[in-house]
Amino acid sequence: MKQSKSERLFDEACRVLPGGVSSPVRGFGAVGGSPLFLERGQGSYVYDVDGNRYIDYVLSYGPLLMGHAPEAVVQAICEAAALGTSFGAPSEKETRLARLVMRRMPSIEMIRFVNSGTEACMSALRLARAYTGCNKIIKCEGHYHGHADALLRQAGSGVATLGLQDSPGVPVLSIQDTLVVPFNDLDAMERVLREHPGDVAAIIVEPVAGNMGVVPPARGYLQGLRALTTAHRALLIFDEVMSGFRVHPGGAQARYKVEPDLTTLGKVIGGGLPVGAYGGRRDVMEWVAPKGPMYQAGTLSGNPLAMSAGIAMLEHLDEAWPAARQAARDIASGVQAAAAEHGTPMQVHQVGAMFSCFFGDAPVSDFRSAKRCDAERFARVFRALLRRGVYLPPSQFEACFTSSAHGGGQVQRTVEAFGQVLKRLPLGV
Repeated sequence: MKQSKSERLFDEACRVLPGGVSSPVRGFGAVGGSPLFLERGQGSYVYDVDGNRYIDYVLSYGPLLMGHAPEAVVQAICEAAALGTSFGAPSEKETRLARLVMRRMPSIEMIRFVNSGTEACMSALRLARAYTGCNKIIKCEGHYHGHADALLRQAGSGVATLGLQDSPGVPVLSIQDTLVVPFNDLDAMERVLREHPGDVAAIIVEPVAGNMGVVPPARGYLQGLRALTTAHRALLIFDEVMSGFRVHPGGAQARYKVEPDLTTLGKVIGGGLPVGAYGGRRDVMEWVAPKGPMYQAGTLSGNPLAMSAGIAMLEHLDEAWPAARQAARDIASGVQAAAAEHGTPMQVHQVGAMFSCFFGDAPVSDFRSAKRCDAERFARVFRALLRRGVYLPPSQFEACFTSSAHGGGQVQRTVEAFGQVLKRLPLGV
């Protein structure tokens, strides 16, 4: 059979890039086949190098809340680039974006821009340790906070997709102070806090998990974390790299009315360009250099291209988010109805402008239950949908995203494609 252009490009990439990709989950290892090599995106669609068009629910894993190449963002980037791509010096755009973020998230009284969600989480934890004088942190199983050494313990996302428990190359000393508990289990969290009295700097949590598929917090869970951290004098860090401005215009903290001490952000505040940030209480953030002694730096942090794209996106958030949420709602309800019609054991979780499909009868509330879902069935559905022009993230453990560009026609075609696939699923697709 003649190779497609994507397949030829993948063969070439494998000679110079580990696994042929620049990030593990792009490799299609969990779903079979070769990855699509994309040429362009417009609105809710992406186009591969072979000329195929797909309705895109990857959306660069979250930041494209307005879809691909929205005019306002493209114009902002072009205007900024014409003036210079990077200065290594302050610009007014940093302050403008900071104020837009802080208006949405009042818990953030000061903010520091970085270049990725990994940097944001790594820096926030260093800050928590500096501020509290404690060493240990607590994270949840299956929550992914970037690939810093201390955080690659029982992580979700690509680590789970590849079936890895942890990562080789991470020294034992780097993770000995990282304690792991199940998500949505307050009793386990309290038990660990009591086992390490006065030595826990912070609990870091995805308030809405997105790196084991979309898993919402149980009723009262986030409020319980707030009470526990206050009682044990630890900081509560919400990793809203994925959920920020996705599950609610004010993030998960606004949706669930829980105020963390620190928040980490990324993806969406850059409108599609590389960016991250951490921020929170003024008394904590004032420990960051040069104001305070906790050192963290980055030459490209706050670069004018990312700041301009982020400003353009956040200025359009109030019109973009409701449309993106409605698309996710309609897809979730339509796909769940199709699963019921065809007798497919399946659950569809949807929070804001994010959704996930889990194959199996048992409820999914944490990483352990997510891992019990039928990943092979997901892979078969993924491949069948791809043939029908619907592009999901190539992993059971990644969230799907919608944008304001996903109109009724795209939603209807997506639901119809799911229905066709689920109808044929028992006989193979």
